[in-house]
Amino acid sequence: MKKIFGYLRNQFANIYKVILFVLGIIILVLLFPKEGTFKYEFHKGKFWMHDDLIAPFDFAINKSEEDLGAEKDTILKDTKPFFRKNIEETNQKKQELQTAFEDAWNKKYKKIIINKEKNKIFAIKIFDTIYNKGVIELVPEIENKPTNLTINLLNKNTADPRDLTSFFTITNANNFIQQEFNSVKDIDKDLLIPLLQSFVFQNVKYDPDITEKEKQNTLAKISATKGMIENGQRIISKGDIITAEKYQVLISLKAEYEKQLGSTSKYYIIILGQIILLSLSLIVLALFLYSFRREIILDNKNIVFILLVIIMMVLITSIVIRTNPSLLYLVPLCLVPIIIRVFFDTRLALFVYLVTIMIIGFLAPNSFEYIFLQLIAGIITIISISNLERRAQFFLTSLFIFFTYSLIYIGLTMIQDGNLHNITYIRFAYFGGSALMTLFSYPLIFLFEKMFGYVTDVSLMEISNTNTKLLRELAAKAPGTFQHSMQVANMAEEVIFEIGGNPLLTRAGALYHDIGKLDMPVYFIENQAHGINPHNELSSEESAEIIISHVIKGVEKAKKHNLPEQLIDFIRTHHGTRKTDYFFSKQKDEFAEEGFNEGKFTYHGPIPFSKETAVVMMVDSVEAATRSTQVIDEQSINDLVENIINKQIKLNQFNNSNITFRDIEKIKKILKRNLMSVHHVRLEYPTL
Repeated sequence: MKKIFGYLRNQFANIYKVILFVLGIIILVLLFPKEGTFKYEFHKGKFWMHDDLIAPFDFAINKSEEDLGAEKDTILKDTKPFFRKNIEETNQKKQELQTAFEDAWNKKYKKIIINKEKNKIFAIKIFDTIYNKGVIELVPEIENKPTNLTINLLNKNTADPRDLTSFFTITNANNFIQQEFNSVKDIDKDLLIPLLQSFVFQNVKYDPDITEKEKQNTLAKISATKGMIENGQRIISKGDIITAEKYQVLISLKAEYEKQLGSTSKYYIIILGQIILLSLSLIVLALFLYSFRREIILDNKNIVFILLVIIMMVLITSIVIRTNPSLLYLVPLCLVPIIIRVFFDTRLALFVYLVTIMIIGFLAPNSFEYIFLQLIAGIITIISISNLERRAQFFLTSLFIFFTYSLIYIGLTMIQDGNLHNITYIRFAYFGGSALMTLFSYPLIFLFEKMFGYVTDVSLMEISNTNTKLLRELAAKAPGTFQHSMQVANMAEEVIFEIGGNPLLTRAGALYHDIGKLDMPVYFIENQAHGINPHNELSSEESAEIIISHVIKGVEKAKKHNLPEQLIDFIRTHHGTRKTDYFFSKQKDEFAEEGFNEGKFTYHGPIPFSKETAVVMMVDSVEAATRSTQVIDEQSINDLVENIINKQIKLNQFNNSNITFRDIEKIKKILKRNLMSVHHVRLEYPTL
């Protein structure tokens, strides 16, 4: 048991990595649908490349969306609108007409009653004639339609089909009133015509509720299928063209096949298959990291980050497919390579993206088409940000993504349909939306930086701007140190570019490595412009303490200004565990016999632990030394560079950094060349 616990303790880091990958697999399985998938890929207009397909069971042939849509349009077009006579309102209007007639007659004729009754009866007769026939309400359902259009006139619970010509309109009713008075005598036209026309109203009203209900009932009767395929019937043979009819049969088989696979008896088998496939996908990712990016897999934080990006994209895609599959192409899948490239490199970005689209391919319909589209778009994305130097590149990348999606879609449509008639233009809107949403990479990068403590090239470019508050303060209070830092940054950036590393990180680290000198700038020789050296008034121990303190103060100042830990490492390590040579030698000369505490003259370290920090240590020491060299020529620069760097090697300052002797020799050559250029040293040519 003791051995087991000991083994677990020793292997805890590896076990923790395995747990992270297992958790990733579990989460992905939970995100996957639990239905089976059809095992054949097919596209309309292409050849059937698989073996002869025989129906494994009876199934109905589903109508295509186009057929169903056309059938629905026809039914809706043929559905007769429903109208209803408003009898109560008609009777009420009739009573109002009689009252209005009495008032109008008395007003005009006072108590004369000759022909009064005749006029009244005639007016009521015209009213009854109009409203027995009916004045129909003009609604969009009948406006500008042929006069032989049939409507349904509701009478209690029955519907009577009627032509539009069997009803008056308001205009027709007014004309009818005029005509009726042309052939009568002893009737006051001037009184009755305006009176009757004022009571013209629409008493045959449109009933939208009954009409809509009838439409829905009719639509519900539409069959979603057309015909059957029996078990054992040949569906398609190898090499056949997948016509529109064959395509619909295959789509119907696929739907029924996946439906049957979703049964309870096969539920656990489907889950097991998903676990196998997802496990293989993440194992391949782990093997890639272990074989080619071991420094990444050693840090569990990196594993969590990569798995989080994959799971985040699978989650979004899964939600979209479950809610509205037509919006699948709106998902900004190209965020994956952008985010991974920004934090790591293009090679890892491509591999993580491949794993992501392979996993999502199991979710997406027409997976081959989907994977091809996303793969090409992802590669273009990675190429466009391979050298990320400006934020404007994100906008250009977004444009490249949109054009790539659009061109691939047009090409796929052309080879599938042989024409461009079936292009769905809404797809271009989805492609544009997906491309625009890749711009969210910028705030996401900022968020991930804060969550995981990363520093990206984008942030390094911002930090390296010499107009930042801290560097402006350094230039104002310690101009000599600022110029020294600039020289170190320029040379270190060139060196790391040549031997391989992160030039932006090196430059930023070099710019900030001496910010601890801000508090007491005059105690450092490069800032003593007037020849006054305050160290003359101090003991060697006191001077060494001040010089060493600039590292500690630099770390404190960097943390106060929220500089990333990766930059603070340059401040900690740029002197390593070396001594303040000048004051140490001076103390040694004065107190050699009495003895003294050497620790007071030693920097606290740590020593550099990366190529970048090691290079800054070398360049810092060499650049500072050349400032105090009296005679600067080719030989003196050569000796100075060799002595300083060889001494650092002898003091084991590079034992923890992944730098080779070949790198160091190359660094020496670059530094010698640069220093001679800076100090305008001419090479001596042999005399001919």
